[in-house]
Amino acid sequence: MTSMRSFLLRATVTVIAVTILASGTAVGQVKTNVPDVVPGARPVQVERITIHGHALEGNLEGNTADRAALVFLPPSYARERTRRYPVVYALHGYSVGAEQWSKEIHVPQTVEGAFAKGAREMIVVVPDSKTVHNGSMYSSSVTTGNFETFIARDVVAYMDKNFRTIPHRDSRGLVGHSMGGYGATRIGMKHAEVFGSLYIMSPCCLTPRGVGTPNPANEEAVAAVKERADIAKLPSAIRSRLAAASAWSPNPAKPPLYLDLPFGENQQEVLGRWAANAALNFVDQYIQELRQYRAISIDVGDMDNLKTGASKLHDVLTAYGITHDFQIYPGTHTSNMAVRFQDFVMPFFSKSLSFDRTGKSSGPPVPLK
Repeated sequence: MTSMRSFLLRATVTVIAVTILASGTAVGQVKTNVPDVVPGARPVQVERITIHGHALEGNLEGNTADRAALVFLPPSYARERTRRYPVVYALHGYSVGAEQWSKEIHVPQTVEGAFAKGAREMIVVVPDSKTVHNGSMYSSSVTTGNFETFIARDVVAYMDKNFRTIPHRDSRGLVGHSMGGYGATRIGMKHAEVFGSLYIMSPCCLTPRGVGTPNPANEEAVAAVKERADIAKLPSAIRSRLAAASAWSPNPAKPPLYLDLPFGENQQEVLGRWAANAALNFVDQYIQELRQYRAISIDVGDMDNLKTGASKLHDVLTAYGITHDFQIYPGTHTSNMAVRFQDFVMPFFSKSLSFDRTGKSSGPPVPLK
């Protein structure tokens, strides 16, 4: 506990605290620009389900392995009972779960609007990956659980078993925003055999982070942590660092938090473990996997602190000759999520996914521009 307190006294508000929690994300639902309701849009069917995560069993934080998820079924789903559909897996950001993020991107309205404006019908799934520290980082850790495999295996397997999906990679899309954008990047690189198209929205955590100047204001709050129940009392900025540590520097020998923080003689070793999880530090290992995607798109707001990292990812893909779309649009980290989801994300998957019920591609996807 002493090392944790010392680290938090020394730590500055890192990229995670500044950008994942931008615009009040951690303290309540953020306000986003909402597109107008599209005339004639037909309602989608919303199902709230629970998916058991075999990959999450036995995690040391006690995060439940039974995860909530929202499923949005297209208007024709109930009527055309032999029809199969592509699936888009949408990953929420830090401090929000599936329900809150669905309100921030204004689904089902934006899904309905996209269909009404010409996007082909598909299933959209929003699984919940919130943890005791408000975010899994979509990583693999004995402390948090293996959320990377949960998304790529458990959620996909459940959908293929229980819904009329097209169970092939070319008919599966992966998208995420902020922490979810990092998740889409990480999982997309490591599981190209599962997904066929990739959309990365305002991704966090692409570059390594460090510690900075002391922050005495955190001492009292951290000293009060005696047991797991005290974690909820911590300020959001502190909990975001604990989320990173539980995902990227787990330590099963250090209850009750089961993590290492970068302080003292272990500082460089722990920071090295965090840096190993920065997506731009391992992207070069997955170039062949990224080449397998039918389409990749990255976007970020021009007033978003994450613009630099997203631009660097664009530069890397360009240097390797990987075809992709990159757009810097007017907006902050959260202001245009709903508009982007309706008018860019859904049309992107409408063009790039395979709608052949065999899941086989008959050639390259329709050009995105």
